[in-house]
Amino acid sequence: MMYTCAVPCLDPAHRHPPVHPAVTAAVRTAPARKTAVKTVKAAAGRPRRKTTGRSARVDIHCHYLNPAVAADVAPLNPAQHEPSIIYATDLTREVNVKQMRDRAPQLSTIEVRLKDMDRMGIDIQAVSPAPPQFYYWTEPSLGAGLAARVNDRIAEIVATWPDRFVGLGTVPLQNADLAVGELERAVQQLGLRGIEINTNVNGRNLTDPALGLEKFFRRVQELDVVLFLHPNSFTHADRLTQHYFNNVIGNPLDSTIAVSSLIFDGVLERNPKLKVVVAHSGGYLAHYWARMDHAHRARPDCRTVIRKPPSTYLKKLHFDTITFDTDMLRHSIEKWGVDHVLLGTDYPYDMGDVDPVGHIERVPRLSRADKERIMGGNAARLLKIRR
Repeated sequence: MMYTCAVPCLDPAHRHPPVHPAVTAAVRTAPARKTAVKTVKAAAGRPRRKTTGRSARVDIHCHYLNPAVAADVAPLNPAQHEPSIIYATDLTREVNVKQMRDRAPQLSTIEVRLKDMDRMGIDIQAVSPAPPQFYYWTEPSLGAGLAARVNDRIAEIVATWPDRFVGLGTVPLQNADLAVGELERAVQQLGLRGIEINTNVNGRNLTDPALGLEKFFRRVQELDVVLFLHPNSFTHADRLTQHYFNNVIGNPLDSTIAVSSLIFDGVLERNPKLKVVVAHSGGYLAHYWARMDHAHRARPDCRTVIRKPPSTYLKKLHFDTITFDTDMLRHSIEKWGVDHVLLGTDYPYDMGDVDPVGHIERVPRLSRADKERIMGGNAARLLKIRR
């Protein structure tokens, strides 16, 4: 699949035809930024929702779609860059369009979201951008502007409802320097508690030397914030077009590749205090780790960078509870530790968990104290939520 440049591409060597000024102005404008920064500084920024007889329940995995940014980017035809659309049948595209239409209020209207949170028993959401709003396919400076607008709106939401939300932002990973700059602004000025990143950058692994993201990972560690690793379908999915496979199989597959790269290419060894949360229970790797440990023992090409068994680094990661099966969730807790599993819903998508509290409650042989950790204590620690 060939990808075209994002409009407006600013590289004169590409000889693109002129772009209408209205499109350029719309995607570069960030009207909310000053307001967001002022509002965030004025707010306490520390969720203190009252609960009775239990700790706060925190959802580490939930999304917000910024409708203003989506509308401004629409003339650039973002669908041409979306693997979930490229590698799909007509029926899957039709179902996805209906889902986006039906769930638009949950994605973008906070009052609707709050009612759903109450119904699901969620006190606080660590709200992060909807994956289609990573916008890594855009020209870097444009991507930086879009990320800033997405982050500003999330900061406004947090400032308006500080007892119900903390924010996870986005950065333009297509340019490492701009990514570091927006990371610092999002954390130090807007007060966001972490950054959500895709599991690849335009089809490149996160550790690809051409991306130069080592400085980004190092700065995330220095700022001591959460790095939420979330896929946006598989990018080479010619065999995954049927039956929504590019989500059902492709999402955990791309997470597996991303985590494996972070381990085998030494990112987690060089940044041992990096606080990584992997969506969808860690993909396949968290449940089939022994094969990579065996490969590390058996083959010299599997230990060119790291010397310790790969699972040593996997133990440093955190995983959400989205397993759809209590036995699998129990296995994750037993293998990686109760302090490394966090409640997640994937709200408001149809592949999410609509009863996350009940899911945790049904796990056999789990103490009340451990359930409370998973439901909120672990996330509160990572996100520095004052309870």
